[in-house]
Amino acid sequence: MAADDQSHKIMRAAGLGEQCEGLNMRKVAIVGAGQSKYGEFPEKGIKELFFEAYQDMASSVDKNYDPKLVESAYIGNLGSGGFQLGNMSALVAEYAGLPYIHTVRIENACASGGYALVAAIMDVLSGTHKMVIAGGVEKMTDVSGMKQKYWLGVSGDTEYERLAGTTFAGLYSLIAHRHMHEFGTKREHLSMVAVKNHKNGAQNPKAQFQREISLEQAMKSPIVAYPLNLFDCCSTTDGASSVLVCDAEIAKQFTDTPIYVTGFGTSSDYLAIHDRARTVTLEGSRRAGEHAYKMAGRTPKDMNLAEVHDCFTIAELLATEDLGFCEKGKAGQFIEEGHTQIGGDMPINPSGGLKSKGHPIGSTGTGQAYEMFNQLRGKVEKPVRQVKDAEIGLIHNVGGSGGTVSVSIMER
Repeated sequence: MAADDQSHKIMRAAGLGEQCEGLNMRKVAIVGAGQSKYGEFPEKGIKELFFEAYQDMASSVDKNYDPKLVESAYIGNLGSGGFQLGNMSALVAEYAGLPYIHTVRIENACASGGYALVAAIMDVLSGTHKMVIAGGVEKMTDVSGMKQKYWLGVSGDTEYERLAGTTFAGLYSLIAHRHMHEFGTKREHLSMVAVKNHKNGAQNPKAQFQREISLEQAMKSPIVAYPLNLFDCCSTTDGASSVLVCDAEIAKQFTDTPIYVTGFGTSSDYLAIHDRARTVTLEGSRRAGEHAYKMAGRTPKDMNLAEVHDCFTIAELLATEDLGFCEKGKAGQFIEEGHTQIGGDMPINPSGGLKSKGHPIGSTGTGQAYEMFNQLRGKVEKPVRQVKDAEIGLIHNVGGSGGTVSVSIMER
């Protein structure tokens, strides 16, 4: 294939061209996935956390796994608490026993892991490498609360948002206010997201918070930035995840049940929310989802489940609408009617989401892929969390307050 034709093919695969017709996306498969436990681990550094996820990934490959086959690794990471900003991808790779390979650190704020997965997929699609690791790691609990606020705040528009005094909770509270004003979304609807995700996370042995909460508890928790309270906000977390992506032509050498990535999309948006056309829509989510659906030849109605980016409860409601699972403005009613429960017709965040599972920034996107890999293979640790007959799922990873977004569609 000529270089220009190959470049055009890759651009079309990434959703950069106007059309994706004719591209056979069943050329990329996931044959293994692993995750460390999420939480606070003062005794572990980024090397130990990633190694834990890598070992879990390696053990999930059904047969014939050899580290020498891995040619490339893309590692999502925002900053490791400021500890290892330079060469961190090479550091965690060599500690996992993968020296001398192509390594890249991917930073797109909270969407770093999702973009690491897309980079790995594009690497395999391009034909450059046949077996690639997409992973992520973050160590967030070793720094002070003040530094964490600064660290997270610079993922928005530093000059016009953080330096003006806003926080992430403050930005999402503005979005929540507007959503409630325009659509009549109730305060209870936000808490219903937290209750559902804690119920799911209570059954996830790798989740940071393995306990259920009542609607009353969620409603009465301390205010952080009204209308958002403590139970509307995800936590800061240590953790890592790792996914093994390969050319689908060799996938059956490693498993009889590979999971195929059939579509993906990415999009950026204005970082400052005051520059956006609408506050109640994350345009990046809408566009990334549109690209992914088109590439996969699917629609939102084809999805059996989704892992979406619920850094705040309002963010899950936005994702539910922006990804087409319900009409704009109807997400509150949608969750109230039970559609997003594990037994509903559109289960969302069966892992517990960022809210309960935890949010180690660079690991979150590939952690979603880990959950989807197990769901689609019917290998979730506890049957109560298993979505019945799951064959097609979507993962959605957001950077900042929507400045970057990645969406991937995975199929059994």
